Amino acid sequence: MNGKAEQRADRPGDAKTRLDRDSIVEAGLRLASRPGSISISVRELGADLGADPTSIYRHFRSKESLMQSLLDRLLAMSIAEITAPPEDWKGRLRQLAASTLELFCRYPAIGVEAIVISTNGPAELEVVELMLDAFSRAGLSDDEVVRHYALLSEHLLSSAAGIARDRTQRTDSDDDSVPWIDSPLLVDPERHPHIAALSPQLRALDSRDLFSMGAESILASAERTAKETQHRD
Repeated sequence: MNGKAEQRADRPGDAKTRLDRDSIVEAGLRLASRPGSISISVRELGADLGADPTSIYRHFRSKESLMQSLLDRLLAMSIAEITAPPEDWKGRLRQLAASTLELFCRYPAIGVEAIVISTNGPAELEVVELMLDAFSRAGLSDDEVVRHYALLSEHLLSSAAGIARDRTQRTDSDDDSVPWIDSPLLVDPERHPHIAALSPQLRALDSRDLFSMGAESILASAERTAKETQHRD
């Protein structure tokens, strides 16, 4: 990796700025926030930065390495939104869930990557530490701390990434809702009576509400498990 920052001009008339890891990540954030964007290409990054796309590989060894850095930046931004004190373990996890979903929807081209990559970066480690600390404060045993951490982590990342992807497909709507089922449920009531009867309720489900319900269910499980452990002891 080249340790020297490169010079480039953004656009005609713009002052020259440094082309380094931070400037590339900032450009990635700009591209990821575009309406309808579900991916970031090195070619697009080069155009945005006014640089040869191959120069990006002087700072990131691969496209995956770049996406890891971008996702780690989102995780760092998510942590920065947490204001609840450490002793309010549920409050901190709720804030983490809310900020993760909000940021993944704001930068969907990055958020969707959470399904397939781990960042191995400092922010990811901070998130893991925060979650393990929170569940430890809930009074869980070590095994249950790890189980609930894994369950909540999987839910937050995969569900938020899925919602972010769905949002990119609805750029013509000002509505923030994300229907869980976005197509008519046309079924034969003779063969599928429950689907037919509950079709209005199924169509009314919103993925954001389900995301929050899932997180709350995991927190409730942690609280219940901790009480059961204390009762046995």
